[in-house]
Amino acid sequence: MSVEKVLSISGKPGLYELKIQTRSGFIAESLVDGKKLTVGLKSNVSLLSEISIYTQTGEIKLFEVFANIAKKENKGEAISHKSDNSTLENYFAEIVPDYDTERVYASDIKKVLNWYNILHKAGFIEQFNAVVEEPVAEEKPKAKKTAEPKAEGEEKPKAKKAAPKTKAEGEEKPKAKKAKKEE
Repeated sequence: MSVEKVLSISGKPGLYELKIQTRSGFIAESLVDGKKLTVGLKSNVSLLSEISIYTQTGEIKLFEVFANIAKKENKGEAISHKSDNSTLENYFAEIVPDYDTERVYASDIKKVLNWYNILHKAGFIEQFNAVVEEPVAEEKPKAKKTAEPKAEGEEKPKAKKAAPKTKAEGEEKPKAKKAKKEE
């Protein structure tokens, strides 16, 4: 099981793992009870790996938040998502100190903690650090070209445009040959 294939389906409780893609959608398995269900292409589905939380300085990936919770709880379960809002907000402020309090609501915090606890029970906690610590491809600085100083009034030569192709009179496009059916 890969944490990269875990998703949330709008209108369905809990989390699901993507199992098989079909022509009309895909089949997902619930992480809570193991039941499989068919999900159509019109359903609103979100991969957890693509979800981010707003902060004062930008955004933080959801898996980074999960890794912070695992670190705080020593890879144990987080507090219940059913706690009162002030407790949840204080707890979340310990995990993500600069989260945007105007754009991250108590319902969002409840959902994050509920998802974390579901993933904890399903045994995905060890994978968060691996996902967060994946080496990011670094861009190599491009070598600077040393430009020769230009003389005054000298301009860079302009690129030439290709002349448009024209059909010669009487010239026709070759027709495709039809394949003969063998009997």
